[in-house]
Amino acid sequence: MCEFNIILDGQKVFSDVIYAKVEGSTVTVKNIIGGSKEYQNVRIVEVDVTTTRLVLESITV
Repeated sequence: MCEFNIILDGQKVFSDVIYAKVEGSTVTVKNIIGGSKEYQNVRIVEVDVTTTRLVLESITV
């Protein structure tokens, strides 16, 4: 299985992510043990399976 590390503005902020959902400018992620986090005012700028990275970038609203 492929679990992602969440990178926000260059910093690793969450790991072992298996689910991500975008709703407007909010990204909700869940990890393999059921933990979840919601990041507001962000957008996904990269998904890289090879390096298991899902990169988020803050946006201004």
